[in-house]
Amino acid sequence: MTTGIWILGNQLTFDSDLFQLQAPNQAPDQAPDQARNQPIILIESLDYARSRPYHRQKLVLVWSAMRHFAADLRDRGYTDVTYICADPVNPANPAHNFATPLLNWITDRQITTLRLLDPTDFPFRRTIEAINLPGTVTLEWVANDLFFWSESEFIAWATGRKRLLMEDFYRYSRKRFEVLMTPASDQSGNAEPIGDRWNFDKDNRKPPKGKLNPPPPLTFEPDSITRDVMAQVAALGDSLYGQLEPFGWGVTRSHALQVLDDFLTQRLPRFGPYQDAMLTDEPTLWHALLSPYLNLGLISPQEVVTAIETAYRESIGSDRELPLASVEGVIRQILGWREYMRGLYLVFGEDYAQSNTFEHDLPLPDFFWDARKTDLNCLRCTLSQLEASGYAHHIQRLMILGNFALIAGINPQAIEQWFHAAFIDGYDWVMQTNVLGMGVFADGGKLASKPYAPRRTISTK
Repeated sequence: MTTGIWILGNQLTFDSDLFQLQAPNQAPDQAPDQARNQPIILIESLDYARSRPYHRQKLVLVWSAMRHFAADLRDRGYTDVTYICADPVNPANPAHNFATPLLNWITDRQITTLRLLDPTDFPFRRTIEAINLPGTVTLEWVANDLFFWSESEFIAWATGRKRLLMEDFYRYSRKRFEVLMTPASDQSGNAEPIGDRWNFDKDNRKPPKGKLNPPPPLTFEPDSITRDVMAQVAALGDSLYGQLEPFGWGVTRSHALQVLDDFLTQRLPRFGPYQDAMLTDEPTLWHALLSPYLNLGLISPQEVVTAIETAYRESIGSDRELPLASVEGVIRQILGWREYMRGLYLVFGEDYAQSNTFEHDLPLPDFFWDARKTDLNCLRCTLSQLEASGYAHHIQRLMILGNFALIAGINPQAIEQWFHAAFIDGYDWVMQTNVLGMGVFADGGKLASKPYAPRRTISTK
């Protein structure tokens, strides 16, 4: 009886139940040593990479992070780590590309139970389920614990509610996880929000006037592993999107922690007032730039929120006290919005991907793949930035890219697929609700209360 672990590219964490393995009749204190002898596999799929025109830097980030994680596993004493770069088989069916190395590994290691963390993304789960495992092998899904809320917990919260408002969910989450809360002064036993307000959004809409001088983003020089991946991605040719260099994203947990520290010390104090600002030639302003690492599992939302709240509480009364509006603003994005988007993705189900309430059917304009082809300055600036790094912040995504797609009548599935491929932090679970629901209102109001464009404009084909 051998249990094998398949680690997916967006699950690069040791803080997961995936590793909580224990042999039958083995004492709990022996489990860590036994777990380190479990066969582990990570697979790079060229066919999956070719299934859509991904941003080159996105592929570099994921594959380099996977390779570094495999090296970290070995450094930590895991004795049976297999890393496979799967040769292309059939780009139309990426399951084939995963299947050959996986099945060979299962046979070689005599695996009887294949253990995976649920990927959250419906299409990728279907890709895995399409692999024809031997009848002697049991597929064991482990609940995805890379979020504050489990799938079952969010569904339980949502069930029976007349409305699924983010504000309701956010307040409940603050109370449940005791984030930015202070005990009530009366004897009710109910905690109250610090600052006596749940939301400081009105304090975070400062116009970007004058010379702001935001700090440059923290970048990392590619090491030999990353350079090898860059060469591999370069060899894939013109089927991909965006610029390969300069590549400065972090690819390890250590890098992710450094980005978090940089945010706490250099960016958080002014994050709030300018979080909705857009400036030419200032692509990152004071944004945290943590979403790629959160979505890969290199850093957890719990430790990010804890670090932010701890920094705030420790700063109170000092000459560098962090503004509560900035602190609450970023926590709302992580504990509120990020968890809410993932939860709604699970509640809405797989049919949500086909939402198209306005029956928009225009194809995606060519300039989404080449910013030089548009003379609209706001679009050209945002798309040029995206080509260079795979990143644009949330207001650029919603108010420029999403708004244009909405009022132009672009097919919702086309724009959502583009977001998924183009953005460094894009995955099915995060892009569907953000793009189809918030960005282009394709779901008719299941998520957002109103479209971000005049109704007369968007309802006319």
